[in-house]
Amino acid sequence: MPNWTTADIPRQTGRLAVITGATGGLGFETALALAGAGADVVLTGRNAQKGQAALEKIRAQHPAASIRYTHLDLASLASVRQFADQFASGHAALDLLINNAGVMTPPTRQTTSDGFELQFGTNYLGHFALTERLLPLLRAGREPRVVNLSSGAHKIGAAIHFDDLQWQHGYKPWPAYAQSKLAMLMFALELQRRSDANGWGLLSNAAHPGYARTDLIANGPGADTLLQAINRMTFEPLASQSAADGALPTLFAATSPEARPAGYYGPTRLFELKGPPGDAQISRLAQDKAIAARLWTVSEALTNARWPRATLEHAS
Repeated sequence: MPNWTTADIPRQTGRLAVITGATGGLGFETALALAGAGADVVLTGRNAQKGQAALEKIRAQHPAASIRYTHLDLASLASVRQFADQFASGHAALDLLINNAGVMTPPTRQTTSDGFELQFGTNYLGHFALTERLLPLLRAGREPRVVNLSSGAHKIGAAIHFDDLQWQHGYKPWPAYAQSKLAMLMFALELQRRSDANGWGLLSNAAHPGYARTDLIANGPGADTLLQAINRMTFEPLASQSAADGALPTLFAATSPEARPAGYYGPTRLFELKGPPGDAQISRLAQDKAIAARLWTVSEALTNARWPRATLEHAS
């Protein structure tokens, strides 16, 4: 996969894709590339105005694109249910689900509408519930894939804090973010194990964008802090890459015949901060099957997800 680019994406004609958080940044670039490759793309987000703007930008580059926008707020399980029910009423199958939406390091603890810590609830639990709701459609899809967006943060001081998953005691922005991204990677790997054990037919993998220049950081700690100003002038020009380049690992995971079940992809240069996509390093903790199985069970209880029960009996 040396120097893999969007030119290497196989034609996606006839494939139906859902991308969360697709009105800007990585999600938009992913939608743009898939639409250009012929996929039928559903962009989701929380802001209809941004959604319409995203559609117009994509159509300006790909006038024949099959694209539409649908509201989905991953910080609300009710919104997840509403989206999934609406989507299922109009589609018999789904070929590609890209769990991309996320928030990063709000300076003070915030919660979702269901009372979950905002990052854990939005980045992970919302996607866990969404994937479960869409599983019947994915199983009916053509070579279905699920791609989870993780982060290099999953290796930096990350842990699954079962004693305080919602950070009700001593909230710390970065460790909370790292936990959510570790959970996303563990979810991708565990989903593949359970699919293999129960014949769901999924290819589940994960990707991370490295240090991509998107509005994710600005929407977290904010763009006006002194630390952010220093970062923009010094580290960012050397170590970052565009949102379009940051989306390449996701696109590789979603489309390449070389992408493997339970694979993990990211930039391959400068400590996985930038560069062409390739294999990314998975931390030892992320590969812990016992913790992954426990996290799955806890997540089912928190979200009232109803995965097929055989998964708990046969997955290891």
